[in-house]
Amino acid sequence: MNPEIERLSGKKLVGHSMVMTFSDNKTHELWSGFMPRRKEILNHIGTDLYSIQIYAPGFFENFDPDARFEKWAAIEVTDFSKIPDGLDAFILPGGLYAVFLYKGAASSAASTFRYILGTWLPNSGYILDNRPHFEILGEKYKNEDPDSEEELWIPIEHNSNATT
Repeated sequence: MNPEIERLSGKKLVGHSMVMTFSDNKTHELWSGFMPRRKEILNHIGTDLYSIQIYAPGFFENFDPDARFEKWAAIEVTDFSKIPDGLDAFILPGGLYAVFLYKGAASSAASTFRYILGTWLPNSGYILDNRPHFEILGEKYKNEDPDSEEELWIPIEHNSNATT
């Protein structure tokens, strides 16, 4: 499983966020609150949805399933002039990302993330950058369907300590 390395420009998003942990995962609640409201966002760009995670520095170094992180359900917009009440603006910062195509049920993705962070990353010449991680849920995303597809965007930077 080899990623594409992409340089992303910053994006403007509008959505809803919640604080959660892996052991108390509130993803379903987050998306259940956002999906009925997305039609109120009139200045959206395309139909791709963004699932964004904001982790504290070092979050994955000594992984704790009870460590809190912020998760967003969002859609890209042209600007922040028309944000519906109860939704918020989010700026996804640009930068270098490793982009993996994941195929399968959303609930089965944990092993893919373990591979990315535990095997691919240490052997890649990159390290995690302290920016949001996110998934793009496009037209082929079908949640728990085994034929579902989504893009996993992992923030990276060149490892200045790597030997070449």
